Amino acid sequence: MTKELQADILIVGGGLGGVAAALGALRAGRTVIMSEEFDWLGGQLTSQAVPPDEHSWVEQFGVTRSYRQLRNGIRQYYRDHYPLTAASRAWGDLNPGAGWVSRLCAEPRVGVAVIEAMLAPWRGGGKLTVLQPYRPVAADVAGDLVRSVTLQHRDSGERIEIAAPYVIDATELGDLLPLTGTEYVTGFEAQSDTGEPSAPAEAQPDNVQAVSFCFAIDHVDGNHVIDKPDNYDFWRRYQPDFWGGPLLGFKAPHPRTLEIVERSFTPNPDDDPLLVDADQRRNPGDGNLWTFRRIAARRNFVPGAYQSDICLVNWPMIDYMEGSIIDVSEEEKARHLKGAAELSHAVFYWLQTEAPRVDGGVGFPGLRLRGDVTGTDHGLAMAPYIRESRRILPVTRIVEQDVSMTIHGNALSKSYRDSVGIGMYRIDLHPSTGGDNYVDVESAPFEIPLGALLPRRMRNLLPAGKNIGTTHITNGCYRLHPVEWNIGEVAGMLAGHCLNNGLTPHQVQENDARLTDFQARLYGEGIEIRWPDVRGY
Repeated sequence: MTKELQADILIVGGGLGGVAAALGALRAGRTVIMSEEFDWLGGQLTSQAVPPDEHSWVEQFGVTRSYRQLRNGIRQYYRDHYPLTAASRAWGDLNPGAGWVSRLCAEPRVGVAVIEAMLAPWRGGGKLTVLQPYRPVAADVAGDLVRSVTLQHRDSGERIEIAAPYVIDATELGDLLPLTGTEYVTGFEAQSDTGEPSAPAEAQPDNVQAVSFCFAIDHVDGNHVIDKPDNYDFWRRYQPDFWGGPLLGFKAPHPRTLEIVERSFTPNPDDDPLLVDADQRRNPGDGNLWTFRRIAARRNFVPGAYQSDICLVNWPMIDYMEGSIIDVSEEEKARHLKGAAELSHAVFYWLQTEAPRVDGGVGFPGLRLRGDVTGTDHGLAMAPYIRESRRILPVTRIVEQDVSMTIHGNALSKSYRDSVGIGMYRIDLHPSTGGDNYVDVESAPFEIPLGALLPRRMRNLLPAGKNIGTTHITNGCYRLHPVEWNIGEVAGMLAGHCLNNGLTPHQVQENDARLTDFQARLYGEGIEIRWPDVRGY
């Protein structure tokens, strides 16, 4: 028998967009049910184990107030619970991992703890119900309205049908779009459709960015070599045409220039974490792969607290390009996810046994998989890192011309009358399942138009992540942590605002007075909708 529940707003997916949507809706006084298919809330920050990709001004402006609370909360958690050195404890912009990719590289469990703390008062007050681990399997739709969504427990198979006036799709792959019959696109759009300089001549719906299983490692004395993984020999021989060498190697295309470059790998360099300047404008930071996405720098902690740094592996060589997991059978999806996990285990085994060292030797047998850090027995991240989703056909589609520095020069991107947030990142597309190389384009600081959150037809379904109305190209800069949070927060606030005022999302977007009223509400809750005078990179 299927259990039945009701709430004002149903949020399917508990990643960053889903969590932010819940907070936005709860602040509007509405009841919320949120589901998540993995054991941790937080998506790419936690279960996918990806340190936050953020713009250069993140410590000053350009993120929402609640996202800043998340970042501040992570730093405070370290100060409250970790044995930091006096210098690190006093470091205002504490970067626990001193990674070069972000000014806030931290262990995934800390992100989980802070997110849970942010939600705890709402759970205690009975306004928020969180269902884990559940995934959507069906929807009841009447015309342009979603009436309910059926969730199924990942392990037991138990089903729950949830009815709500508003439904927010915060899944990683836009799973509610096909279940509800919402019009959407996948993969590359055609240049004739979007006019984008980087788009192909013909649409390629099955050509999407690679998925990756990230993992955490450290390096200590002893021999910790794992058993040779399944299909290791296949991956050892694997070489994309454009790669410049085997995938399992330190040579790879430079994302911005596509020239073949060789990165280094030096475990536990005795560097001072306080001197790391994680600014993508000045340095991509990926020269030494160990420090690139490091999530625990042992010198931030009192001597003896950490035997080793902890390094997060999200490198080019773990990108799985053998097939898409969108709109394929469950069997094919499982096969590709298994292949992506096998690739990551193969990369780790290669690092332990064959990777070249600066002393002329090969292999780092002292490397250990830190599944305890990522919350798994198999040693990899709990969930695959998803870079690209199904995308709604929106009222407003964001195209490359709107954000590209080539188009805008040294200026801000296109300004939208219905802006509901801001973001900044380069258009950063990883190699794809169609065999394409990186697409990496300079971006101007951009706005998030409300029209990109509105399906053209559906009236009560809102996207809250990578499923908004970008293209394959512009997804490359709208998919990062703070932008996903902003999108989700606005989706939750919009649903609450519409319920409180007897409006529909389209009525808010279409009418100048209603839009101005909603934008003022966003501003009052700490959501910036216009950039100051800054320049892209």
